[in-house]
Amino acid sequence: MSTPLGTACGTERPQDIGVVTDPLGIRPHRRIAPRGIVDLRGSGDREIELSYPSHAAVIVAGLPGSGKSTLLRAWSPAATAVDPRATRTAYEAWMPVWLPYAVYRPWARLRHMRWTRSEIRRGQPLLIHDCGGRAWMRRWLAQAARGAERPLHMVLLDVGPQEALSGQRARRRPASRRAFETHQRGLTELLSRIEEDGLTTRMGIDSLVLLDRSLRDRVPSVRFGPHD
Repeated sequence: MSTPLGTACGTERPQDIGVVTDPLGIRPHRRIAPRGIVDLRGSGDREIELSYPSHAAVIVAGLPGSGKSTLLRAWSPAATAVDPRATRTAYEAWMPVWLPYAVYRPWARLRHMRWTRSEIRRGQPLLIHDCGGRAWMRRWLAQAARGAERPLHMVLLDVGPQEALSGQRARRRPASRRAFETHQRGLTELLSRIEEDGLTTRMGIDSLVLLDRSLRDRVPSVRFGPHD
């Protein structure tokens, strides 16, 4: 799924706003305030902290199994996290075991979208778990963020399909082949469009941060608030 993004598509140099020492004083890390397209794939071995405005909403995107939930758990102390798995788990607890999830998925999705919209309207720091490959969902999120007058950002885990499938096996929650291929196709189209046109205003996203497999575990925290 990797698509190299050069300066022709509007890639910007990361806006470093400081070198911060972690609470244990073990190793310093970079603090970056993303703007435009920030491609961190293949960057150095130093840990990175992403810094966003206090009222920002950040979509954590990537293929099923890419590590979105892991990032959300690591970043959750900084913001409310909206994860569709929580809604699905709640519905599965209510419904008969024999009833396939596909039967009540539309209602679970509607409930999740209502929850997401409610959190966006609150205006507090927000992390949104979404694969990012569905154009209609990106448009809906952008519209909801505009309505709440808050910036919308995206962090995309570009780990590739094989790594994502391996992650699914490790967590023992495989996505259906059809769903996986749909998300893969959608993300490929998104990256191709960005390669051609850059991060356009029409997308409604203020910044896109690209992380690869090696960097996924070196962004241990995210920060919301004014830049020091």
